[in-house]
Amino acid sequence: MEKVKLSVLDLAMATDGDTTSVALDNATRLAQRADDLGFFRFWVAEHHNMQTVASTNPAVLIAHLALKTSRIRLGSGGVMLPNHAPLVIAEQFALLEALHPNRIDLGIGRAPGSDQHTAAALRRSPNNHDAQNFPMNLVDLMGLLGDVRADQGVWEHLSATPAATTYPDIHLLGSSNFSAELSGMLGLPFVFANHFDTGGTLEAVQIYRDNFKPSPILDMPFIIVTAAVIVSDTSEEAEWESGPSRLRKYGMRTGQRHPLLSPEAANAHPDFPAAKAMPSNSFIGTAHEVLKNLTSLQKATQANELMISTSTYSIQNRIKTLELLSAAWKSDVTKDSKGVQEVEILEKI
Repeated sequence: MEKVKLSVLDLAMATDGDTTSVALDNATRLAQRADDLGFFRFWVAEHHNMQTVASTNPAVLIAHLALKTSRIRLGSGGVMLPNHAPLVIAEQFALLEALHPNRIDLGIGRAPGSDQHTAAALRRSPNNHDAQNFPMNLVDLMGLLGDVRADQGVWEHLSATPAATTYPDIHLLGSSNFSAELSGMLGLPFVFANHFDTGGTLEAVQIYRDNFKPSPILDMPFIIVTAAVIVSDTSEEAEWESGPSRLRKYGMRTGQRHPLLSPEAANAHPDFPAAKAMPSNSFIGTAHEVLKNLTSLQKATQANELMISTSTYSIQNRIKTLELLSAAWKSDVTKDSKGVQEVEILEKI
């Protein structure tokens, strides 16, 4: 595999039997293992009012994880900017950067990270003005964090922190062509949410490249592509462990919010046959199989970095995915995947 960096995206998943404290402790354990294994980044997402996701406030969780790890970069995948005032996010991440210099990333998205009712409660408004004003708010946020792109802006009379010496790295997240185009125009690193399983990956990364303009922070395009993966000792074991995430994703698609059940409960669930039949771009199998798929994904997208997301019932299996994949990646034993497998991956993205 081409030696791009590997990183991790986590939601602090709560199973049907977990408390919030257990879910957050599991996220901490996963971050620590990712740190030990040499993964480059560990990002946590912002989601609200979801029974399976404990990651509601990325800045708070990042602060905790930074104290429990030593090397790995930590960031948001992402902060949903329409839910917040740009100054609030700038202050939070300027503070994180001051506490942990050169280890903090600020990934920004424009989705609500929840349902519309919850988004309205967060924004204290039923309209969608904050999402419509996203480009302007993003430029304000960038300016507050030292990346000034206009002659005038809020940074002229507001300060996120009194005397910054370094700033967090800002990335724009997206699952649409809008974010790809905006990220290119601003010359920001672009992170495409391929793990959402909604397609359009190749089109979005090409739009980003076509619209890219060199900026104060980037001379050339920089792309991170995410992938949902589950790795185990055998293909059969990995498929068994994928049951809970398959059922959860099916529930999200059909408006039925399933908890993250055990593999036994998921495989016995009446919706499971439909969930298993639903097309997916997830990579599930042995380390060798998954690494071949990741190689094809990187080759197709020419990504500078891959970011994996693993969703299993057991924290032990999430850690096992990182361990097996890291060992295979470092050994570099795979060869370029060709033929039918590569065609299938291209069709999915």
